[in-house]
Amino acid sequence: MTIYQVFTRLFGADKQDCIPSGSRQQNGCGTMQDFTTKALEQIRSLGCTHIWYTGIIEHASKTDYSAYGIVKDNPDVVKGEAGSPYAIRDYYDIDPDLAKDPTKRLHEFELLVARTHKAGLKVIIDFVPNHVARQYHSDAKPEGVRDLGQDDDISCSFSPANNFYYIASEQLHLDNIVPGSTYQEVPAKATGNDNFSAWPGPNDWYETVKLNYGVDVLGGRRGHFSPTPDTWHKMLHILLYWASKGIDGFRCDMAEMVPVEFWEWALPQVKAAFPDIIFIAEVYNPSLYRDYIHRGSFDYLYDKVGLYDTLLNVCRGQSTQSISRCWQAVDDIRSHMLNFLENHDEQRLASDFLLGNPKAAIPALLVSALMPSPFMLYFGQELGERGMDAEGFSGLDGRTTIFDYWSVPTIRRWRNRGRFDAQRLTQEECSLRETYRRILLFREQTEWQAGGFFDLMYVNPHLSRQYAFVRHYGRSFALVIANFSSSEEHISLNLPSHLFEHTSLKERAKAEMTDLLSGSRIKLAFNASEPLAVTLPANSGVVLSQHNK
Repeated sequence: MTIYQVFTRLFGADKQDCIPSGSRQQNGCGTMQDFTTKALEQIRSLGCTHIWYTGIIEHASKTDYSAYGIVKDNPDVVKGEAGSPYAIRDYYDIDPDLAKDPTKRLHEFELLVARTHKAGLKVIIDFVPNHVARQYHSDAKPEGVRDLGQDDDISCSFSPANNFYYIASEQLHLDNIVPGSTYQEVPAKATGNDNFSAWPGPNDWYETVKLNYGVDVLGGRRGHFSPTPDTWHKMLHILLYWASKGIDGFRCDMAEMVPVEFWEWALPQVKAAFPDIIFIAEVYNPSLYRDYIHRGSFDYLYDKVGLYDTLLNVCRGQSTQSISRCWQAVDDIRSHMLNFLENHDEQRLASDFLLGNPKAAIPALLVSALMPSPFMLYFGQELGERGMDAEGFSGLDGRTTIFDYWSVPTIRRWRNRGRFDAQRLTQEECSLRETYRRILLFREQTEWQAGGFFDLMYVNPHLSRQYAFVRHYGRSFALVIANFSSSEEHISLNLPSHLFEHTSLKERAKAEMTDLLSGSRIKLAFNASEPLAVTLPANSGVVLSQHNK
């Protein structure tokens, strides 16, 4: 599985000179129809198997869609002009920003799903279970569905029967965030990041309210799960609703802030109805990993605090020996860990805040993408997108905004108004994309998906800026050596006898290998008796493969 995460409203945004904090009318907005057959074929040709359309569900916004029956949001509880895709306003609707014709937005989504499948890609969308927009209201909910909070007893700070938590008898205060705010909320609801006061701060998720899954957070985090809380039933209905639209998976936002008991109850029911659907959890606490896989029935978890953080530290100078310790910590669940180097929460690799140069990330890409785990890349990563725009609410932070109407320079030029002809890309951008393409297509080859993994670092303690491992299947192998050094390096690499004793690989005095990245063929020793002498290009590496039947 190789996921292409794309921020849906930015993909087709073509305006070159956007105005910081500009409106939709001023800066434009991409729509679902920008994912044409040609666009999807281009993404598929990169070696991707899935596409995660980020920000599909209707969320709070400063854009007025009241003409379409959507109640206008108070701007004081909206971040940015476009709003956060994680402040869901209606769980049963598509965001009107993404439709050419907002009256047909659900139909346009259904066409997008069909178009994506026809291009050979599977569809993932967000499920945001922990919090909703301050002014949540569903005007698209199916008949018989009760709105979140509609039946709450607002006199109770906590009740397992309520959908929200309340700060009894207190009014929400936003004056320290928006002076002179006109927004009224009495009683105040708890904020999405577990702020149980009526005074959220500017760094809180103040545009959201936390959902109540029957956990008395202020009462010692005691769970009240029998009878089954009302919120559980409502959220299961939402999952089944979207699964019935033909999607292939959910990426579940901040899944660890929702009790594992809910997932243990809900996910098997969804999978019973839709056996092929997958669930990806955003979980950052390693002590919860196995619970959310084995009890919660998640298929994949973010490997953020493990491999992602480790690889960034290695890029900054930490020893590559730390990579081995990293994968060993999750070796029993490695096939469930989703590797990545960018996503919408993280700074761009090429930004001035991280590496400053997209090529410096190639060795990390070799490790992250060629280990036997699912992999995800963020749109524009393959082109070296820097994220160095001050778009509005998010400011200049090295990230691509999720709050503003904007366009992404590399994506805009790559698309070239739907031509995808590379005419507006630089030679460096084309070269980088080709490197990504070669590595990601290599992942797709059946033998490496089914084959084994062998870390070589324990017999090469002298290496601190290189990381080496073998992927093997039968008598075929791929020797991967990533060079995190900014200079060309000539290294000596040991192969242990254990590699040959416990695999089907045969020792050879000389083995002719092909380098995936350069296309060159070289002959090297491939045995435990003599080290391999390998020259590695700066900030890159080699993938030396040999196929034997």
